[in-house]
Amino acid sequence: MKKASELTVVDLFCGAGGLSLGLQRAGFRVLKSIDHDGWAVQTYRRNLGDHVVEAEIGPDTRLPEASVIVGGPPCQGFSSAGSRRNGDARNTLVGVYASLIAARKPMAFVFENVEGFFTGEDGTRVLELLRPLVDAGYRIHMRKVNAANFGVPQHRKRVLVIGGLGWDPSFPEPTHMAFGAPGAHLVARERPKTPTLLDVLEGLPRPASGSEGTPQGHFTPPLTELDVKRIRALLPGQRMRDLPQELQHESYARRAFRRVKDGTPTERRGGAPSGIRRLKGDEPSKAITGASRNEFLHPVEDRFLTIRECARLQTFPDDFEFLGPQTAQMLHIGNAVPPVLGEVIGRSLAADLKRIKRGFQPRSGALLSFVPTASQGMSPALERTTEMVMAAFGPQLEPKEQLRLWG
Repeated sequence: MKKASELTVVDLFCGAGGLSLGLQRAGFRVLKSIDHDGWAVQTYRRNLGDHVVEAEIGPDTRLPEASVIVGGPPCQGFSSAGSRRNGDARNTLVGVYASLIAARKPMAFVFENVEGFFTGEDGTRVLELLRPLVDAGYRIHMRKVNAANFGVPQHRKRVLVIGGLGWDPSFPEPTHMAFGAPGAHLVARERPKTPTLLDVLEGLPRPASGSEGTPQGHFTPPLTELDVKRIRALLPGQRMRDLPQELQHESYARRAFRRVKDGTPTERRGGAPSGIRRLKGDEPSKAITGASRNEFLHPVEDRFLTIRECARLQTFPDDFEFLGPQTAQMLHIGNAVPPVLGEVIGRSLAADLKRIKRGFQPRSGALLSFVPTASQGMSPALERTTEMVMAAFGPQLEPKEQLRLWG
């Protein structure tokens, strides 16, 4: 086993490298990163180094010895922004991830995924992650967080799981108070406010027309006459449903009243009804996804956001270069762990690892906290998952109030 104080990491399902970049800033040395997406690997290699490998990740994947393993298996099977179907083969990578950590036994691990991880597959993937890791001796925090509480200028709700092998890890303390979304103010009320969208975009030149742009990706494609009419009709905070009927997308009437039962859409989500939204400049952005460049309008100018503006809202530096077709670039930006969030996680982990002394007496595995929401209410689907977790790990949780509110 690596000495606890060594800040070395393996990044699984690394994508373009947002989490790796944040961990490097926090003092970690990334020994190996793996992803199956060729363009993501090329982007990672261009910006972060040659320790990245293009490969499928499975139970037999060979990993170097590191003090920490991090990663987030592909989230599309759980995401509310795309198709969400039980049985999605990508969901089974949660089990692969857990088995690799249980076999390699790093001093700590970090798991990150979309908030739908709690309710996707009827919550069974939550237990698929927790059971083998608790059995392997990890003491674990599992909480839903809003990246805006850690300085990321967008309301990006994610599941964050942190475990220590036989020791109690800290959970990163919020650095900012979020605002501009229901319930956002419930956490870290005493902290400085999260940067706003216009705060973060300040200093960028006017985007180029057509293609290219400086910095890379800062350009706007041509708009159709219908695009212009729709954009000019929307005020900050308004979206497709606020447009006159003649300007609404042809699919809107069919899909605008789609029902969401127990957290699961009856039709594929995304597209026009939830898209084309003019953002508010004096608030953090809505969550950046792979579709944001075609959905989110600049709060002041009559145009869509540029690729570079989306990257800034994800806290990538302007010199971080994204490779591949524009659709691939946006996918990698939207799927990334924001580097600023990665750095906060890394600094918390680094402090923990440096205080652990060799020869400490390990304790048995346990679920230390489970916080599926920062609000008082839960959907029926989330309640079912919470009941399953309580049945499996409830006696370990102290106090049980952690189940309802973290703040």
